[in-house]
Amino acid sequence: MSHIELLTRLGWDDHFAGEAERLGFDMAEIARVSGVRRKGFVVRRGDESWMVKAAGRLKRAKFYPVAGDWVVVNQKNVITDVLPRRNALSRGAAGVSRKEGGPAVEEQVMASNLDAVLIVCGLDGDFNLRRIERYQTLIYNCELKAVIVLTKADLQAKRDEMVKEVMDVVGGTGGVEVHVVGMDDEVGMDGVRRHLNAGETITMIGSSGAGKSTLINRLLGEELQVTGAVSDAVGKGKHTTTKRDLIMMPNGGMVIDNPGIREVAFWGDEGGVDATFPEIDDVAGMCKFGDCSHTHEPGCAVRAGVESGEIKQERLESYLKMRGEMSRLAERQEKGVNRAEKERLKGLSIKIRDVQMRKGGKRR
Repeated sequence: MSHIELLTRLGWDDHFAGEAERLGFDMAEIARVSGVRRKGFVVRRGDESWMVKAAGRLKRAKFYPVAGDWVVVNQKNVITDVLPRRNALSRGAAGVSRKEGGPAVEEQVMASNLDAVLIVCGLDGDFNLRRIERYQTLIYNCELKAVIVLTKADLQAKRDEMVKEVMDVVGGTGGVEVHVVGMDDEVGMDGVRRHLNAGETITMIGSSGAGKSTLINRLLGEELQVTGAVSDAVGKGKHTTTKRDLIMMPNGGMVIDNPGIREVAFWGDEGGVDATFPEIDDVAGMCKFGDCSHTHEPGCAVRAGVESGEIKQERLESYLKMRGEMSRLAERQEKGVNRAEKERLKGLSIKIRDVQMRKGGKRR
């Protein structure tokens, strides 16, 4: 089987082929990252997986590989380059200098080159409409497709009522698909499988215990377990897949599993809030003031919508909370850019001064 055929099984297409040609990469050195380890990365080409390390300059450039990346691996089993990502699911890094619920200060890329992101939520104690809204916003900020999967439906007596609540929340957000899955429900599973056609890659996000692992096992048709562990030694590998790897499905699709998310911190704002709350975005332009905060101003069309029952109060509160977070995030990121630019200019001025001093024959 040719290199192209091996890569095509993993989602390689004309877009990435064009990028590789443009950058002058050798097709024989291309592989896809299927897992991240403390000692390195697991890369895959066809059915073969092996451990590699990344060149130090990638870390210094803050462009470290993540699951789903297409990379160039040299003969020393070192990742030398990462192909430009078609897209990436990113969030604010958890627990990094976030005081009193403030915005994150670092980006964490969870997965890349995706066709869809599944929001997995259990119809049990995990059920939380506001969290689903935050997941949606996170995904839309990354300009990705969101699909909602409600698990443990067979354990919930109020299943229909809870599903309706979700449908009411997402009904206006561009036709978001909602699939309901129970242990005896193949209809919902068939809906999920439609997003795993050959060569397509999805990832799942949700809290711990939401049912992501069970869902993957059902998609696989077997219990996911290590059948031959990939060695920690760089360059050593076996034909195997472990739980944290990019997982191949029977129909040729792929799933990148993510650990449970304890907090949904945003990174970047590409209109995710407006896309998640279309009923608010639709009327916001009708407010009397262009910079209306939708909290106290006269002539606010959004608050009028709440009073008329067209907009739910809890939805507005969730919208305002996320809008506030986005605003603080943008302010923090702008300060970071300004600080970096000042340091760059300072370093440049020092270099210029040193050059001038050398030309003048003076040294300190």
